Amino acid sequence: MGESRSAAEEKNKEQATILPFAPPGKLVDEAAGGTLDPRDLREQLRMIEAILFASSEPVSERSLRERMPDGIDFDALMAELQQAYAGRGVNVVRIGGNWAFRTADDLGFLLQKEAVETRKLSRAALEVLATIAYHQPVTRAEVEEVRGVATSRGTLDVLLEAGWVRMRGRRKTPGRPVTYGTTDGFLDHFGLAELRDLPGLDELKGAGLLQSRLPANFQVPMPSDSEELTEDEDPFTPDDLEELGLLPPSGGDEDDEGE
Repeated sequence: MGESRSAAEEKNKEQATILPFAPPGKLVDEAAGGTLDPRDLREQLRMIEAILFASSEPVSERSLRERMPDGIDFDALMAELQQAYAGRGVNVVRIGGNWAFRTADDLGFLLQKEAVETRKLSRAALEVLATIAYHQPVTRAEVEEVRGVATSRGTLDVLLEAGWVRMRGRRKTPGRPVTYGTTDGFLDHFGLAELRDLPGLDELKGAGLLQSRLPANFQVPMPSDSEELTEDEDPFTPDDLEELGLLPPSGGDEDDEGE
């Protein structure tokens, strides 16, 4: 029995030197099942690490999967990489459907001098952003209904320019108003992996952001993380995209006149 345990311990140590990303016990179980050679696992982790490190922007999960060999357990690999960087100066984080390296939360103070100073949002802009985040997809009129006051176009423009809000589509109602939702940039800036990480009712109360006395039927909405349009939304047409400035105007007419 002693010799068997000693042999297993030596095997653990050997595999740990081959693949420092994972605990030795886990490697022994995988090797025993014959599912993945430790050297292959290390190489796959190195590939993902290299892609994330080389990208200046978060990399979509789809893009990562397309660059990796077929048949890999992508979720397990990302969990392994997150664990490997959990105690380091940078962490591997998921931002919506994307992955990126980010400075560890407890070391953010070291970068304060290098951080770009951004203009603070007005109270109105924060209210509009919160309303969109919790109620998306939502139209401008629906935002105004929730807030109880009119929303200026300038306030929405600030949020669009910041890259925290995007135009999703058009509501299937008279006038076909534009619907709005948040972006992965919003998640990244506020340190959220997904919209479901937004503060709930108890957290908002604890932070003093809600009054202690609320209507009996008051609920904090649970936003959807899906980027797909809902049943009451229509996709933008080419004319919509040009009208809203999401596409550059065509110069075909000018060329025809020149001829």
